[in-house]
Amino acid sequence: MHTVTTQHPAMLIFRQFGLCEYNSILKAMRTFTMGRNAATMDELWWGEHLPIFTKGISSKEEHLLSPGDIPVVQVDRGGQITYHGPGQLIIYCLVDIHRLGLGVRALVTALEQSVIELLKAYNILAHARPKAPGVYIGESKIASLGLRIWRGCAYHGLSFNVEMDLEPFNRINPCGVSGLRMTQLCDFGVKQNLDAIAANLLLLLRRNLGHICSN
Repeated sequence: MHTVTTQHPAMLIFRQFGLCEYNSILKAMRTFTMGRNAATMDELWWGEHLPIFTKGISSKEEHLLSPGDIPVVQVDRGGQITYHGPGQLIIYCLVDIHRLGLGVRALVTALEQSVIELLKAYNILAHARPKAPGVYIGESKIASLGLRIWRGCAYHGLSFNVEMDLEPFNRINPCGVSGLRMTQLCDFGVKQNLDAIAANLLLLLRRNLGHICSN
């Protein structure tokens, strides 16, 4: 990974990890979180993953329908089963929620609101659902959330469908919901570089998480 943007010197760092396999980033997130202390800066990591299904701690085997040749991994985040693949923007939120004065619900809301605001900039009306975390356009889901809190610090984060192959979602009940339709940004006529989309979403997350702006 390399650092692409450093904000306030005591507050927030953005890191890009590119396109990589999931398990190496999962291990890095855990190592970072378990080793942090009160002086550790918060970080947002972003990139894409090679195809994989991830099962959260609440997931049930019945929601894994026919994975085929795509690997399946059990992880320690909340939530059910989802798919990650190229063309999907992943942002991992390694933040000290106690230091930010946030509860878990407020953190979820900040992530959802950031995606909603990003979509609004493209004239796309989106919304959250109180009992089903994520971001929806009509009845279809465009962004999924899954978090783990360890001693007041969060890791894992959100996935945002930009321009990807959605077929693997048909091999599962996404987020544990049978028949849930998934959608993506390009379906609404938005053709923009994933890096540019990431830059815009990271800035919205920085603001909605309550981090200090240095510029």
